[in-house]
Amino acid sequence: MAEVVLFHHSQGLTEGVRAFADALRAVGHVVHLPDLFEGKTFGTIDDGMAYVREVGFGAMAERGIAAAADLGDGDGLVYAGLSLGVVPAQQLAQTRAGARGALLVHACLPFTEYGEAWPAGVPVQVHAMDEDPFFTEEGGDLDAAKALVESTSEAELFLYPGKEHLFSDSSLPAYDEAATNLLTSRVIEFLKGL
Repeated sequence: MAEVVLFHHSQGLTEGVRAFADALRAVGHVVHLPDLFEGKTFGTIDDGMAYVREVGFGAMAERGIAAAADLGDGDGLVYAGLSLGVVPAQQLAQTRAGARGALLVHACLPFTEYGEAWPAGVPVQVHAMDEDPFFTEEGGDLDAAKALVESTSEAELFLYPGKEHLFSDSSLPAYDEAATNLLTSRVIEFLKGL
């Protein structure tokens, strides 16, 4: 069993995010769902990102860091993020002692944002669609994910066929059931191996 902190995407803590967490709970994992938007959800990525810009990216990351601090010393936690949620998840995985693993879904930042190297002993998976423009634009997340995989044997990159960004959220039009089922099975295997 793993203890996971799952940070939501830019549309907020939607029913689809809750469903993804429930799929992990159903196989015995403990999943914490911090609400970085304080109860707000948004109908589009653009609306959610407008809210993030209003609050500030730094303040949003700080909300994530504070939520994780509320869970104790962090020893043994797996940090997971969906798109925007990758920001606090990746920062915590790379900078907070005792991280057990990281799951970066729909996004990946350059690992050099938080240090010279990915931390030893912290396995990480990155998941996204192979034609998602948010992920694949030149110089963006895909390049960061490839660099991460090249930098450590503890990183895996999984690309799924399609163009949708938030494909794992069953409450959104972007949802892709087949891709999400495969992603979920890979995540469950990853967590089982920790």
